[in-house]
Amino acid sequence: MFNLCINKNKSVNLFQRIFLIGIFFVFLFFAVLPIDTQIAGATTELVQKAVPVWAEGREKEMNLNLGFRGVFQGNIGQNVKLKITASTLYRVFVNGTFVGSGPARAAHGYFRVDEYDVSKLVKSGENIVAAEAAGYNINTYYTLDQPSFLLAELNVNGKITLATGDKDFEVFRLPERIQKVERYSFQRPFTEYYRMTENYNKWHTSTTITPQSLNNTTSEKIKLTTFPAVKLLPRNILLPDFNIFDPVSVYAKGTVKIVLPQSYYKDRSLTQISPIFKGFTESELEVVPSQRIQEVVTETKELLNKPITELKILPLKTNEFYIYDFGIDYSGFIGAKITCNSRTKLYFYFDEIVTDGDVKTKQRQNDINNQVVYELEPGVYDLETFESYTFRYLKIIVLDGDCQIEKVYLREFAYPENKKATFHCNNFKLNAIFAAAKQSSRQNALDIFMDCPSRERAGWLCDSYFAAIMEKEFTGYSAVAHNFYENYALPESFKNLPEGMIPMCYPADHNDGNFIPQWSLWFILQIDDYQQRGGDPSLIIQLKPRIENLLKYFATFENEDGLLEKLAGWKFVEWSRANSFVNDVNYPTNMLYRAALNAAAHLYGNTDWTKKAEQIKQTILQQSFNGNFFIDNAIRKDGKLTPTNNTTEVCQYYAFFFNIVTPESHPELWKKLITEFGPKRNDTVIYPAVFRANAFMGNYMRMDILSRYGLQSQLLREVQDYFYSMAEQTGTLWEHMQHNASCNHGFASYIGHVLYCDVLGVSRINYIDKEITIRFTDLELDNCSGAIPIGEDVVELKWTRSGNQINYALKVPKDYKVKIQNDTKNAEIRQVTDWH
Repeated sequence: MFNLCINKNKSVNLFQRIFLIGIFFVFLFFAVLPIDTQIAGATTELVQKAVPVWAEGREKEMNLNLGFRGVFQGNIGQNVKLKITASTLYRVFVNGTFVGSGPARAAHGYFRVDEYDVSKLVKSGENIVAAEAAGYNINTYYTLDQPSFLLAELNVNGKITLATGDKDFEVFRLPERIQKVERYSFQRPFTEYYRMTENYNKWHTSTTITPQSLNNTTSEKIKLTTFPAVKLLPRNILLPDFNIFDPVSVYAKGTVKIVLPQSYYKDRSLTQISPIFKGFTESELEVVPSQRIQEVVTETKELLNKPITELKILPLKTNEFYIYDFGIDYSGFIGAKITCNSRTKLYFYFDEIVTDGDVKTKQRQNDINNQVVYELEPGVYDLETFESYTFRYLKIIVLDGDCQIEKVYLREFAYPENKKATFHCNNFKLNAIFAAAKQSSRQNALDIFMDCPSRERAGWLCDSYFAAIMEKEFTGYSAVAHNFYENYALPESFKNLPEGMIPMCYPADHNDGNFIPQWSLWFILQIDDYQQRGGDPSLIIQLKPRIENLLKYFATFENEDGLLEKLAGWKFVEWSRANSFVNDVNYPTNMLYRAALNAAAHLYGNTDWTKKAEQIKQTILQQSFNGNFFIDNAIRKDGKLTPTNNTTEVCQYYAFFFNIVTPESHPELWKKLITEFGPKRNDTVIYPAVFRANAFMGNYMRMDILSRYGLQSQLLREVQDYFYSMAEQTGTLWEHMQHNASCNHGFASYIGHVLYCDVLGVSRINYIDKEITIRFTDLELDNCSGAIPIGEDVVELKWTRSGNQINYALKVPKDYKVKIQNDTKNAEIRQVTDWH
């Protein structure tokens, strides 16, 4: 990572200076145009007639769900394109067939337009476009608190046939989704709770039926109103995969009983609702499933583990359940076909793993609401959730009623897989870890880089440093990275944050003013890495003022030694005891600060930042290293800075990762780290005063350090020790080393880079100079093959080893040079021409 992606020497060569200056003047030409002029031009290209519409006077109402129906005459074989965006979310159907869900996220005040080719769904005669839109109007880390609207237009053979704002769509409220419900989590908007009658969605395919008529409710007149044009952006990235996955097996069946707990757990997402943290208060809620699910206790359970093909239709009566196993952790929309013989109350209850052989999300992770509830009248239902969820196991519970489950599925919601990205060797554990890394990447890189697709779906900095590397290597492009960084570039400022500071995750609303100062420093490293992976030069220049202002902000916290001291905000080093040692002068943070200054200097040629970075390095060496380890912090007492004895494993990794020290400069510390630390250290016996690192991010730094200094054999063993159990249990990689939080985290996909670099041997791809370094090392493997996409091209490597002979075959893009590096002890390297 850092050794492969960021040069140790941060000086900018003459070519880079000339290149950046040229790009600056190109950008300056466009920048002098008024911003509205730039956006207006984009808007004209993106839509022709459509304008934003919503229910009059209700654009700021929380959790209002509306249906929009447009009818047009068509013929088979026509070229039909649908453009659509919304605030907050939409899903859309043509003639009852699911088309898509979105939109891709953008900065405050901007909206990305999705485009679908629906030609194959059009029939001769009458056709129906049905869009469902949710206007949430609450602050989250996933969606933005902005007035609701839908914007859509249908183009048939080059002519706009339907457009919002042109009276082409009729609108109605969707009464089946209960409005006054609790939030899914602190970070996400509302849960889903439904009351339905048969044919609740018949309006998708009929022009004479409305949701109100189906639900026998008073017809609620919705008057549409139009809004001023909004700033539109292209999606820029591929549309998601919406593949349908069936369960692989029925894991278990059983019964439940209702037991009132002695006390109920109430998450902050339920109890802390306020003008700052928006939602419905407890007294306003119509239903509270987070409390009811705590009363549902498994009474009997029988493990089945039978293939789904053997159990196609399953009956459920009051207090009975089935648990379905999808094989691995997936993200998407839960679907089922249910036939209800009587009025039925049904729970979809789900989790990424089973606890004691059961789905017990509230015991494992009590800060999320992993349940969707349906109250169904007798009839046949095709159900599918509006929101995306993440799970391997789905427990369907009937608390009242009588029904049959005819089909259960998950509609995937993930970035399309580039099947050119491959890895395979004769170690099945490494193969499983690679597959888990790829799944973790695509499920968390849908439209921005998310930390997890479950609890938060939030675009965190730092996590996204690692995720962006894997987007490039798994897809061949940095398209999601471009959108992610563009979102940070577009706003003039960030509300509720100090001047110069940027959000810790974005797009998001931070009404409480909270931020992580360290994450903004990671942002600078991310932009530098983006540049080295061939990122958009104009976007890099556009971000220059943002980075300059950020460094001005940090300069106000420098003490007399030039180190950052008493930073504001939520100070974060790692999910470990390291986060307890962040006051007053935190040395890992200053190691990061030094790296950020060097990265900024590399980007923009400011030698003052380079000088400051070197001064910080020398001061850290003087103050933090006590002869045995680097301590984590020093405390200001009576005006004097006093070192503590607080010592963490991750602090040592920061020192090596950010080039404060090397094995040559600190050989005794290096020897301890590689021989006495790692996944098998018993920290109650071996250096108990040095607190253990966690997955995020110490263990990943360790992987990179071992790679950097040629310890590939040790790295191979530790990768298996750290990560195989994750891949085996969920098919994804986790937030922590334990499964008490997210079991599907985007940053964790970085282990795929480790496998590419240190097992396959594609040590480095220099996208600027177009040079690929192949490095062969001594590994306990007989063979390995793999491929890394580079745009539409690919670099492919295959090698086999027998004794001291390594034979390899290599294919690279025509415009790339190759450098072969033999780091084995005595193996002979021989290239063969026959790839097969």
